Amino acid sequence: MSSLGVALPLVIDDADGFRMNKDIRSVAKQNLKMLILTNPGERVMDPNFGVGVRTYLFENFGQDTMSKIDTKIREQVKTYMPAIQLQRISFSNTDPDNNYLGIAIIYSIPGLGTKDLLEITT
Repeated sequence: MSSLGVALPLVIDDADGFRMNKDIRSVAKQNLKMLILTNPGERVMDPNFGVGVRTYLFENFGQDTMSKIDTKIREQVKTYMPAIQLQRISFSNTDPDNNYLGIAIIYSIPGLGTKDLLEITT
């Protein structure tokens, strides 16, 4: 079967050399994850790309911080991944004492007729 791209993180695979993404759903999920975890300014030639969710870990947690993250995710997805429609963004396990934040994003890709869940813990 053909591949669409290498899966991250890199893992050696006997069949393809590295583990590969073989369907568009896994590529979209990986790209969404990278969009959320990339810090603005980190991507070469596109300083506006990325949510930079880890930069929020040391802010005072509260509804305002979660609202800022939610807004930033929605703006970035609208700009860089317009084929994805965000259904719901929820925050869990917020623990300001341990600088821990869980984010669950339910999204759909109408062109593919698919719906999926992305969970990120930072």
